[in-house]
Amino acid sequence: MAGALKEKELAQQLYAALQAASCPLVDGLYLQEADSMLQLFCPPSQHRTEILAWICSSISPSFANSKAMAMRSKEPDALNKEMAMLGQELMLCKAGDMDLIKGETNPYRQLQFLEQLLTLVPGCKTSCGHKMDEEMLLNELYSAENLPHLTEMLNPTFDPWPAHMKALHKGAKLYSKQTQNEATDIASLLQSTQSALMELQSECEFLSNEAQSAAIFSPSSLRVAAGDLQQLMATFSHVYETDLRSYCSRDHPSFSSDSNVFQRVHQLLLACNTELEMLNELSEASVYMNEEVNKLQTEPRYWCRGEKRPLPDQLEALIRRSKELLTLLHI
Repeated sequence: MAGALKEKELAQQLYAALQAASCPLVDGLYLQEADSMLQLFCPPSQHRTEILAWICSSISPSFANSKAMAMRSKEPDALNKEMAMLGQELMLCKAGDMDLIKGETNPYRQLQFLEQLLTLVPGCKTSCGHKMDEEMLLNELYSAENLPHLTEMLNPTFDPWPAHMKALHKGAKLYSKQTQNEATDIASLLQSTQSALMELQSECEFLSNEAQSAAIFSPSSLRVAAGDLQQLMATFSHVYETDLRSYCSRDHPSFSSDSNVFQRVHQLLLACNTELEMLNELSEASVYMNEEVNKLQTEPRYWCRGEKRPLPDQLEALIRRSKELLTLLHI
C-alpha cells in the first residue's frame, strides 16, 4: 500500500515537472488523478516513448541527430537503443536495460529513472523536487509503517531512533574514524615519499642544472617514473616468486652438436613442400582441363552451314553424313 502511494506521489511530481518545463507532449492532457498520471508514465506506449525522447533531446542537443537517424533506421528498437546509450553515458542505467527504456520493468524504478533524467533538464531542477502538500505530509506521517515511530516520538520512553538508524549512526562513526586513520597513513606515506625524492634529487647531479632540468626533467615526471618503476618491480617480484623461481633453479638444457638430424629434417620438409605444391598445381591443371572440356562440349565453336555449333553436335552431324554416304555407296 505504501509503495503504491509513493508511486502515485512520484507520478504527480513528474507530471508537474514536465508542465513546468513546458513539455509539449503534456499540453492539453489536463490530468487530475494520480492513477491517470501513473498510467501515462509506466505502461509501454508510444506517448511514453515520445516523452522520454523529448527529455533526452532536452538534456543532450546532439541526441536530436541520433533520434533522426534512429527514426530513419529500419531497426524497430533503434530509438530505444539510442536512449539507453544516453542513459549509460549519464550513468543512470546500462546499455542493455531495454526493459527500463520500453517501460516493461518495475513502475517505481521507471519513475525514479524519469525523475533522475528530469533533474538534468535545464530549468527543471527545482520543479522536479519532492513537493508535498499538507494532505500528502499527513498521509506520510500517519502511514502504517511510520505510526509506531510517531507514537514513540510523542511518548518517548527510550531512544526513539529505530534500529536501522542506530546501525547507520554507528556505521557513520566507524567510517569517520576509519577515514581519519587512512588520512593519517596517507599523509605519513606522502611525507616519507617526499623525503625519499628529496634525497634522490640531492644525489642526482644532472638535477642541479636548472637549464637541463627545465628542458628534460621535472619533479612531477620523476615522481611518475619512480611510481611506475615501483609498480613494475612489484609486478616482476610477484611473477618471479609464483612462476619463474622454479625454472631459474634448474640446469640449462644441453643441446647436441650433431646438426645432420636437423639438415635431414629440413630436406624432408622441403621435399614434402615441393610435392604439395606439385599436387596443388596438378589439381589446378585438372580443374582447368575439366573447364576446357566442358567448354568444348557446350560452347559453339565450329562452323557448319553458316552457323557455329558445339563439338558434340558437329560430331553427330559428321556421323550422320558418313552413314548417308555409306548407304549411297551400298546402293
